[in-house]
Amino acid sequence: MSEKVTSSSSDELQFQMDEDQANAEKSVSSMSLMKQNNSTDDIWRNINSNRDCFQKHALERTNALTFALETEEQVVPITDIQDSSKQLQSAADQESSEKEKPGVRGSLENKTILKPSPSVGTSLIHLLPEATNAKSNGSDSGCPSMMDEAWTRLKNSFVYFQSKPVGTLAAALDPSAEELNYNQVFVRDFVPTALAYLMKVPSHEPEIVKNFLLKTLHLQGWKKTIDNFTLGEGVMPASFKVMYESFQKKEVLKADFGGSAIGRVAPVDSGFWWIILLRSYTKCTKDYTLAEQPEVQKGMKLILDLCLSDGFDTFPTLLCADGCSMIDRRMGVYGYPIEIQALFFFALRCAQQMLKEDTDSSKLIERIERRITALSYHIRNYYWLDFTQLNNIYRYKTEEYSHTAVNKFNVIPESIPDWVFDFMPLRGGYFIGNVSPARMDFRWFLVGNCIAILSSLATMAQTTAIMDLVEERWEDLIGEMPLKIAYPALEGYEWNIVTGCDPKNTRWSYHNGGSWPVLLWLLTAACIKAGRPQIAKRAIELVEQRLSKDAWPEYYDGKKGRYIGKQARKYQTWSISGYLVAKLMIENPSNLAMISLEEDKKIEKPRLTRSASWPCSR
Repeated sequence: MSEKVTSSSSDELQFQMDEDQANAEKSVSSMSLMKQNNSTDDIWRNINSNRDCFQKHALERTNALTFALETEEQVVPITDIQDSSKQLQSAADQESSEKEKPGVRGSLENKTILKPSPSVGTSLIHLLPEATNAKSNGSDSGCPSMMDEAWTRLKNSFVYFQSKPVGTLAAALDPSAEELNYNQVFVRDFVPTALAYLMKVPSHEPEIVKNFLLKTLHLQGWKKTIDNFTLGEGVMPASFKVMYESFQKKEVLKADFGGSAIGRVAPVDSGFWWIILLRSYTKCTKDYTLAEQPEVQKGMKLILDLCLSDGFDTFPTLLCADGCSMIDRRMGVYGYPIEIQALFFFALRCAQQMLKEDTDSSKLIERIERRITALSYHIRNYYWLDFTQLNNIYRYKTEEYSHTAVNKFNVIPESIPDWVFDFMPLRGGYFIGNVSPARMDFRWFLVGNCIAILSSLATMAQTTAIMDLVEERWEDLIGEMPLKIAYPALEGYEWNIVTGCDPKNTRWSYHNGGSWPVLLWLLTAACIKAGRPQIAKRAIELVEQRLSKDAWPEYYDGKKGRYIGKQARKYQTWSISGYLVAKLMIENPSNLAMISLEEDKKIEKPRLTRSASWPCSR
């Protein structure tokens, strides 16, 4: 039976652990100084070197602990950090030979192992028999069994129509919970699943992706009416499900274009995700015939015509209602939210590559090019916030007239929330949530910022600053379970007014500051493109500690994401597929090409110039 460790031995071990942890952090931080133009091979060569450093520290720690065993004559907890099965067997052999030594009691099987948790420090977790099987039972970082489980559950979520896979359920059916719309195939939810099967090794499986693209395109052609009002022809469905029509004795599809959604809002992002996924499919399979089909070309044009139609807007950004994207409830994201603008930009650039240059498309392509230039200028300049720009806004004058106005949107400096002054580091920046007349939403939204990086809406300098912010504010944006969909949470009177007292979007829950594991794939892709894969790897390791054990929940609650969401569905499909895509990209960074665009040099420096009186932060 193991005994308690003396105070002096405990202090010595804690010192050694802290020292190793500090060395590890120094090693990781040194990687963040790599130049942005390093090749992928250089990045991974440094990662392998860093892994060797970790193994060296682990060996030094093992030696120090063995010395403590001999000198203190006590049973000392051993920290299990990246131990291989061979090291554990060696430790067991050594313990067996020392059993008869005076002062050393018990066997290695009875010794307690302390495993470090990045979020809560070192804690007592497992006994040795569980630890020795860590890599085989899927509890260790990078474990194959967790991947196997994810693939199995993803396969079981397939939805078939006429014996062909056409999508995946939003979540596994739970007999104890009401189905609601979790038994449907959502367009945005299916994107990480599609990417997982396009990236799958040893060979990708694009059939389900192609079937999904064609089936949703077919649904786009339906007449869409809600309360006697007919929606635009190009609107894509938010979701659909397969039903059996007993009268006709055949399977039929039932689509939702927003008529059954919370707030009855049409999904603006569905069409953008469809175009982006079409480009990913084409990039992976080299099957250009699908994108060149007349009905597919028509589908793209209908989506773009909705977005590029003339109106009363004085901005190139796209005006939309609250709840029209992933945040599909009232959360104050009406107007010009960054998520929609980044997806709009991404879809425009993807369509620009896939539209056939003919007489019918030439004018549309010209409109796309003009909009891309104007939109990139607007977002890069007016949505960007760093320490310098925050200070500029803080000093704004109001009620300015004429084209020489500095405060072009007449933002009242007193409307800047107090939290942003403490949140903004000297090193780092991000695209704020919304910009419209007399209003700036300073909240951080992860989807919009990551899509801005992947689409090259963000410049290289802005991409670096976003990654710096994630590192500087790790505890706020990542916490114990990645990743915050929005930060910070709305509370008190503000929550009452903005959400309408929404009982699901309480503070630090669901869309209001909740943590969503599915967003891991977006962060991973953005980190790889920014040349900072170590950030993504650290987040993946956090996810691997709990996600499978917690039954793959939809989201987590709490300021640090510590608790499973109060209304979160278990075995949420995109939580599973988001993890798979993140792992597949980390293991093979070339997969990034499916979901990323290089910077267009023609729009890097737009001809438009800001007013001479407008201070520039870059």
